[in-house]
Amino acid sequence: MKELVEVIAKALVEHPEEVAVTQKEEEHAIIVELKVAPSDMGKVIGRQGRIAKAIRTVVKSASSKCDKKVIVDIM
Repeated sequence: MKELVEVIAKALVEHPEEVAVTQKEEEHAIIVELKVAPSDMGKVIGRQGRIAKAIRTVVKSASSKCDKKVIVDIM
């Protein structure tokens, strides 16, 4: 999931070198944390959170094969 979020985020931002994605695995969930440059935050979130919601939807559908819930946090 980490790679998927990283590819999507780098395609959206102006400073792809500042995109950092970390993944933490817990008992029933996988937490993917996305950090971008402050100037790119609006591009990743989108108007009324539409882009962020779309990223979460894509990751959720990609993770349907595993039994864990995937949470995408944008820092």
